[in-house]
Amino acid sequence: MEIEFRNVSFRYPNSTSFVLKNINLTIKNKESLGVVGFNGAGKTSFVLLLTRMYDPTEGGIFLNDIDIRRIDYRDYQKILATVNQDFSLMAFSLLNNIAVKDEVTKEERDAITELFEKNGMGERLKKLYRSLDTPVTKRLSASGVDLSGGERQKIAIIRALYKDSPVLVLDEPTSALDPVAEAAVYHRFGEMSREKTTIFISNRIYSTRFCDKIAVFNKGEIVEYGTFEELLEQKGLYYDFFEMQAENYKLSECENHSGREPHLCS
Repeated sequence: MEIEFRNVSFRYPNSTSFVLKNINLTIKNKESLGVVGFNGAGKTSFVLLLTRMYDPTEGGIFLNDIDIRRIDYRDYQKILATVNQDFSLMAFSLLNNIAVKDEVTKEERDAITELFEKNGMGERLKKLYRSLDTPVTKRLSASGVDLSGGERQKIAIIRALYKDSPVLVLDEPTSALDPVAEAAVYHRFGEMSREKTTIFISNRIYSTRFCDKIAVFNKGEIVEYGTFEELLEQKGLYYDFFEMQAENYKLSECENHSGREPHLCS
């Protein structure tokens, strides 16, 4: 599943301003790509084109050398599993929210339970009276559970993993988590999706540290591209991001590990 952006530029309908300009980027099969940049840098527009919510104004996006506009839309969507910033959960059971169907076999149920374990939700699931059959929110049932923002985000990620698509996209779905927790979620997700092509979009630099490659967006263009180590050595925009956010990680580490020796937070 190699994806290639070839001279892609994009402007929204009825707009004269390009939000993406001449994007050239190849995401290799089973490669993990981190996409970072300030708000308004073009990251979300990049995802909207990748997922075919919009088509490029100029240039093209190719999947295994085939222009994705030539692929049946429904078939193309089967290739992708996406967790967006504005994901939603239905007021049905946890099981229905993950499997997105009514009938689930024991094997499928066991696989979903395992995903809860691997994503740090195993203990939470065990404490629920109806386990996977517990409704999300109390809107339709008094036995429902009201989940925290972080828990809802983890369930959305479990849903994407369960879909078992060859291409996975996370578009800043962990905004309700602190920086260290987000980095842990992204790292865990990366470990579980090693055999897939994955794209991680984040405003938090450290969350993309484990990615094979990182693309730095600024004003609609890719201004830096390379590994985590390469980008730090360049001491460019990515390095500046990292330095600006480093203090936030130190503070979060202190809050999460307050019982440890003080030097761990210094």
